[in-house]
Parts: sequence; structure tokens; C-alpha cells
Amino acid sequence: MLCMYSNSTMYVQPLPAVELTKDPPVQHRFAVSDSLCGVTRLVKLGIHCVTCQKVAIKIVNREKLSESVLMKVEREIAILKLIEHPHVLKLHDVYENKKYLYLVLEHVSGGELFDYLVKKGRLTPKEARKFFRQIISALDFCHSHSICHRDLKPENLLLDEKNNIRIADFGMASLQVGDSLLETSCGSPHYACPEVIRGEKYDGRKADVWSCGVILFALLVGALPFDDDNLRQLLEKVKRGVFHMPHFIPPDCQNLLRGMIEVDASKRLTLEHIQKHIWYIGGKNEPEPEQPIPRKVQIRSLPSLEDIDPDVLESMHSLGCFRDRNKLLQDLLTEEENQEKMIYFLLLDRKERYPSHEDEDLPPRNEIGIPGNKSVSLEWVPLLVLLSLEGLATSYQVL
Repeated sequence: MLCMYSNSTMYVQPLPAVELTKDPPVQHRFAVSDSLCGVTRLVKLGIHCVTCQKVAIKIVNREKLSESVLMKVEREIAILKLIEHPHVLKLHDVYENKKYLYLVLEHVSGGELFDYLVKKGRLTPKEARKFFRQIISALDFCHSHSICHRDLKPENLLLDEKNNIRIADFGMASLQVGDSLLETSCGSPHYACPEVIRGEKYDGRKADVWSCGVILFALLVGALPFDDDNLRQLLEKVKRGVFHMPHFIPPDCQNLLRGMIEVDASKRLTLEHIQKHIWYIGGKNEPEPEQPIPRKVQIRSLPSLEDIDPDVLESMHSLGCFRDRNKLLQDLLTEEENQEKMIYFLLLDRKERYPSHEDEDLPPRNEIGIPGNKSVSLEWVPLLVLLSLEGLATSYQVL
């Protein structure tokens, strides 16, 4: 019986439920219906007025958010604009007015992988491999765009009507540029790697690999490798990295799991190693993960500041790793190709293909007043505070 404490998830910054305003911009194009999932009224079902396409509309009340939380929402939007992959939940559009942000997301009807596991119990190696390949394919695409998810777990993996994976909830995702390391401890304790739990600087890509190893174990076993009702004991188990490997897991897959759930991050398998592993590529007549359509984006020179799109520049600033605006401008104006220019032109391409929809009377974003009310940070509570909770919380997330 799978026991992953979905119902005890603690939301550090829950957004207040809201009603749609009388004439929001999103209602010009969608008939907005009932709330999805029955948990919160923040995500509503929308049906396009012309195509009848179903979408999920996430509604964010910007007046109820602190500046730091709003910045993280903006970062999630910017990150989703960078990712277009068949196994990542698609951001169709963003509408906004002075009070609300409306994120129009792909609607998938299969529910969470978590609920699927609870219903079915452990999966066959063949079915587990199908899901795992799709997750790894999407994650590899994210990492190739310098994006680390940092909160991979079955609750954040959705299924479409054909039981294909969509990675969702990039509220804790971060851009990791070059050889830089991340510092924010975030995610869910059952799926977080030892270096994150120890509060050390870490490579987000290696942290994601650990989480995928835990997910694969859960798919095959129907339980988690590290579990305890006492949060302190759970964190200690994760840091030690010792877990029982059931005999019914195929030997090749046991080898793969040990390589992914490896305490020493320097010895942990990379996505490249995983995709070449004998168990990953095994299985006759099994479908391959769907691949994204390649986007050919030309990186060209930007002669002057006037040639830089201010909206794209703001999106890059929202990503969190380009806080030094002067350095970012310098990198964009250089003749040499670099990661900053690659991200800039990917975002510009996205903007040109999907123009934004804002109220005509909406002032520029940097002129919008942000309420100063305090709220809890999205980041993990410091470890000493976490330990004092003794199992009261198993996850920290935004929406």
C-alpha cells in the first residue's frame, strides 16, 4: 500500500480563493466553469469559446501576495515560457489585469500519478519504465535549458487521458547557469536529496536525479525508500541513504536505483548515464517518449539598448539568476554567443508566437504597486524549525 502522505501536505503560502471579476480578460475567450480537483477554487476549468478546447485556468490574486511570492510566481511563468515539451504541462497563455494573473494551462484529465499509484499499487516494470522514460525525457529537456525542477514527486506528475506524463508545478524551479550551485533548500523531504536536507549548496540537476530515483522506486514497489512518521527520523534516513531493495525488482533496475539514490552526489548517475542504462533502454516493442518539435531560434546581435525587448528583459529578471541588470545588459549586447542571449531569444520567440493579453489600462509591471503585507517565504523553513515540527509537514510548495 502506497503511503506518501498526500493529505498531510503543508502549504506554506496558500493563495486565497477568489471569484472571477465581472469582466476579466480571460472571459473574453473562455467559458469559465467549475473548480478543478475540488481542493481550491484557484484552478478553474475553462472552455475556449471558439475551439471548445479545455484548459485549466490558474488564478493568482496579485493584491494578496507579498512581493517575494509574486516574484516567484513571475519566475514560474518565465520558466514555463522556456519549456515546450510533450511531457511538460504546457502554458498556453497569460492574461492579466491590475488585480489578477490568469495562467491558462493545458488541461489533462487523468489526475495525479500519486492517485494512480494509490489505486493500482506497485506497477509492472514495463509500465514503470514507460512513466520513467517520459519523466526523464522531459527532465533532460528542462536541464538542457538550465532549468531544475526541485520538487519532483508523484503529486506533481499529471496524467493525460492516455496515461502519458506531464510534469507540472514549477513553483520551486530554478535556473542554474553554468557551474553555479543552488542554495535554497526546497522540495519535499521524502524526495529531497541528502545535500539539500543538510542545507548545503547543491547541483539542482543532481537533486532532480535523486528525486527521480525515489519516484522510480515508488512506481516499482508501491512504497517509498525512506519513510517515517517522525520528521527528524525521516531526514536522518535520507541523509544516510540506506534503504531496503525488494527482491522482485529486476537486477538491472536495482543497479539503476542504487546509482540514482546515491548519497555522494559526485557518484550519482547523470541523466546521460541513465538514458544509456541497460534497464532504461530495455524492453521490446515498448513506446518511446514523445519528443519535442525542435525550435530553431536564431541568436543574433543586439546593437543597442533600444533593440532589447523590455518585456523579455523583465522575464529574464524574474528567473532569479540575472539580478544584476547591468551585467545582463552587457552580456546581451556582446557580439559573442552566450547562455544569456540564448535564453533571451527563446523568450522573444515565445512572445512573438504567443502575444500577451493585458488590459489596455494596465500600467507597466514596474509601476504596479505590490502590497507590503508579510507572508511566509516559499523556501523551506530552516532545518531546526523543520525538525521541531516532528512530522507535521511533508511538503512546501506555492500553489
